[in-house]
Amino acid sequence: MNNQAGNHFADSIDVRKHGWLRRLFAFIGPAYLVSVGYMDPGNWATDIEGGARFGYKLIWVLLMSNLMAVLLQTLAARLGVITGLDLAQGCRREYPKHFNFLLWILAEIAIAATDLAEALGTIIGLNLLFKLPLLWGCLVTACDTFLLLVLLRLGVRKMEAFIVSLVAVIGGCFILEVFLAKPEWSSIAAGFKPSLNSQSLYIAIGMIGATVMPHNLYLHSCLVQSRRISKTFIGREQACRFNFLDSTVALNLAFFVNAAILIMAAANFYSRGIEVTQIQQAHNLLDTILGSKIAPIAFAIALIAAGQSSTLTGTISGQIVMEGFLNIKMRPWLRRLMTRGIALVPAVIVIAIAGNEGTYRLLIFSQVVLSLQLPFAIIPLIHFTSDKKKMGTFANNIFVKIAVWIVAAVIVALNLKLVYDSLMGWGSASSWLWVLGPLAALLVGALGFITFMPLFRKGTAWTTTDGRAGERLAKQIRPMTIKHVGVALEHTEGDAKIISAAITLAKSHNASITLVHVVDTPGVMVYGNESESAHSANDRAYIERLAEEIAEREFQVNTDLRFGRPVEELVKSVKANGFDLLVLGSHGHRLMGDIIYGETVDSVRHAINIPVFVVRTHNQEHPQS
Repeated sequence: MNNQAGNHFADSIDVRKHGWLRRLFAFIGPAYLVSVGYMDPGNWATDIEGGARFGYKLIWVLLMSNLMAVLLQTLAARLGVITGLDLAQGCRREYPKHFNFLLWILAEIAIAATDLAEALGTIIGLNLLFKLPLLWGCLVTACDTFLLLVLLRLGVRKMEAFIVSLVAVIGGCFILEVFLAKPEWSSIAAGFKPSLNSQSLYIAIGMIGATVMPHNLYLHSCLVQSRRISKTFIGREQACRFNFLDSTVALNLAFFVNAAILIMAAANFYSRGIEVTQIQQAHNLLDTILGSKIAPIAFAIALIAAGQSSTLTGTISGQIVMEGFLNIKMRPWLRRLMTRGIALVPAVIVIAIAGNEGTYRLLIFSQVVLSLQLPFAIIPLIHFTSDKKKMGTFANNIFVKIAVWIVAAVIVALNLKLVYDSLMGWGSASSWLWVLGPLAALLVGALGFITFMPLFRKGTAWTTTDGRAGERLAKQIRPMTIKHVGVALEHTEGDAKIISAAITLAKSHNASITLVHVVDTPGVMVYGNESESAHSANDRAYIERLAEEIAEREFQVNTDLRFGRPVEELVKSVKANGFDLLVLGSHGHRLMGDIIYGETVDSVRHAINIPVFVVRTHNQEHPQS
């Protein structure tokens, strides 16, 4: 399995030789880069409007959106870890060439729309903080993309640290905003109870639509490959577990940031009956309402940090998508300039024509474009991670499949409604029909193809047959539970080796020991355990004395003296005492020796269903019993 992360990162992090805690910290990072997409300026618009119009009532929508995002990002990370391919590379392997080209075009449009939102956030933030004209802000954002080049040259770990620092700035600013706003905590708690009406439905759809972004799925499936892991089943299982923890923590932090934005808007605007629909308006009102310069400054700084952090991850996504779908490698600085250039062209045009109002409408439009591409990332991800030919034993189980298809259906349906309502709001249906009709037919047809293709065409295998067989067996490997060890004694010198092996095993597992000996004299064969010969008495004294010696070594020990045929009685003893392991001695007999003395080990081993530990005693004399 080839690790593809080297296509995008100058170095990678070896987590194979660390202890458990150090491995956990080594895995922390990719999800934080992904999480910035969940607190970008596009989310701000819906969070501010939702809080200003409906107070705390839509916090539960943010929580539900976050749970959906955790599930999808976990699957994206698992795809990268198990297959060694990111989502875009998987699509190139699975779909026809021309269809992949269509998916690439859609992904590029979505990434350009993402970068447009991030650029607008930075431009608006600079305008609010430094009164920098919007067009001059466009020039600054055209240059700040080179910051990513510097960070990548320093290594992926330093880039992750920079992103985490920006996330901390965003979180810190909004903690300050919430503290200054003094919200009603009881109302916040009540906001986690689901409730919707016809008026809040549209805003709720927008909040969900702005949460899960397609470029994050491509990005996460690639970023997790920056960690060099063991390719064994255990190594990949641990990697999946650590990435899940990374995603859960990072995305929950993003949830708290979004919730803080909504709470800030609810506490400052909804409580005063002020309806806010623009980011600039919210910033200006904070100064008036709170009477402090700190709140609007913190607001602007957080907006710039959100724009910058999202810009870095958005431009990486552009490189991942181009290389993944088309296998075209472009110089990093050229790829990033191309992505930013595509995003800034509409920004400059709209700002020059419509000013502040136009930037807000353009910000909403970018979220609509993202919504159009979202199904084309989610559905392939579900199919790939559910296919055992690709994922082996790591394929989604039935419960995950049901959950993720429900999530996909909800997200896709709500996003399609958001797109439809937004487009209808920009003009009459008749004026847009000639443009939207063919485009809608093309997209619906493509969506139907990737959704139902697996029903008619078998997917290709991404892992070898031997690899899948090894995973299947490795998944069944579990440490043995040994609490009771049975020790079959022979009343010979070889018993010393048998007992030595038994107490070694018992000590390592903190298990108890039971000494078993079978008296098989001719009298016993006729009269059973009623035969009280000197031989029987001698065997009883022998086994009890050994038990005393073993107990002196601080082992819990019992005895089980039996009468009859050795094989039959040993099998009965195993069942009666509930042994987890049976220790037997082997004399090394060959041919005539087996015929004369019997084959006790093989006969017992085939008659019981617990492990048998065989000790070679090398004693050639016939055992006394």
